[in-house]
Amino acid sequence: MSANSLDGGHLKAFIERIERLEEEKKAIADDIKEVYAEAKGSGYDVKIMRKVVSIRKQDHNKRREEEEILDLYLSAIGVE
Repeated sequence: MSANSLDGGHLKAFIERIERLEEEKKAIADDIKEVYAEAKGSGYDVKIMRKVVSIRKQDHNKRREEEEILDLYLSAIGVE
């Protein structure tokens, strides 16, 4: 594709949309950090909260399978 065949206006619109979304993503990430900081200030363990959020994102059956494999591995090496 040559520079002459590019639709500069169309490309610029895509780039600007991506830039706006990146700004929104950063703002949301900052908001999430603030919520975790607030929770920490209230005495909650943020590390555990992050794990809970991660677990809740997983498919129930996949999570159960991973927990069973984890238990099996821990048992195999003598950790209970």
